[in-house]
Amino acid sequence: MSLTARHPRTRPIGMGHLRAFEAVARHLNFRAAAEELSLTQSAVSRQIQALEDEVGVSLFLRHTRAVELTGAGSQLLRAASSALERMDATVRQIRQSAGRKSVAITTWASFASMWLIPRLEAFQRDHPDIDIRIDATDSAVDLSTADVDLALRYAVPQAVPAGAIRLFGEKLTPVASPWLLQSHPIQRIEDLAGCALIEAGDAHRTRHLEWLTWQRWLDHFASPEPAPTPRGRAKAAQRPRLNPQRWLYFNYAQQIVQAAVIGQGVALARLPLVAENLASGALVEPLPHTRIDSPLVYWLVMAPRSPQRPEVKAFADWLLQQAALTREAIGDVPDPDTVDNID
Repeated sequence: MSLTARHPRTRPIGMGHLRAFEAVARHLNFRAAAEELSLTQSAVSRQIQALEDEVGVSLFLRHTRAVELTGAGSQLLRAASSALERMDATVRQIRQSAGRKSVAITTWASFASMWLIPRLEAFQRDHPDIDIRIDATDSAVDLSTADVDLALRYAVPQAVPAGAIRLFGEKLTPVASPWLLQSHPIQRIEDLAGCALIEAGDAHRTRHLEWLTWQRWLDHFASPEPAPTPRGRAKAAQRPRLNPQRWLYFNYAQQIVQAAVIGQGVALARLPLVAENLASGALVEPLPHTRIDSPLVYWLVMAPRSPQRPEVKAFADWLLQQAALTREAIGDVPDPDTVDNID
């Protein structure tokens, strides 16, 4: 009698065979799954057979040299993968709480290098018993399943989950090294034409990041209304046009700022990421009256299970203190009518 002809059992299945099933389903190969699990291929095959007996239906279609998931197998895989990830994350958390305290943070590489890491020494000095792990990636991490406690994100307000805490907003401003400004003084927008201009190479191809381009910045300073001519006729508004000495494009904010620091050109910088460079004199803001706001915001998001751990709360509180200092340094005063959650 085939599996599908049997009456399905009503009792819950045991967890013992799910890891073998998940490994085979992921590899679609019994031998590869057996190597991963350090078992024999026959042992894995027996576990899958036992699981199919428990479920009451076939989970794989066995071909001569390959296997594929049945519809029921695909359905079970979605549930099993999520369950195993959650269980593994919980076990790691239990192991951590039994040993050394640690906090895991996910963020993108430029923010980690330019804002977070330079400030970490102060936290480590006050909390020498807490280990910090930074996972720098441009991909969003699912905090409900990943082994991560906090996420630092960069997004418009509509794109962050409920409960996200606003750290600070973003202003854009031209910055340059003091050595470059000695040879190429910049006192008005038109003076930028004598310099190389630096910007993000992928900003024009990415939604929202177009705000980081020089063209968007120039558009902001276009005449808002037609100006009358001497004969009283309206003249069409003209936006500033620049033909810089050359363009330099980089993929990462850290590269853009580094190029500006060593005098390779003028960068349109994200003020929160260069506040320390401006304070130290490594960079100068030649046109401070031309700062513009961008719709992008820096956020703190906490994993659902993490706020109860004292070490995570300590690190989150420290992050909020650092964010307050950054807001003060850049003059960030958010509109209370548009901000629901701020530290």
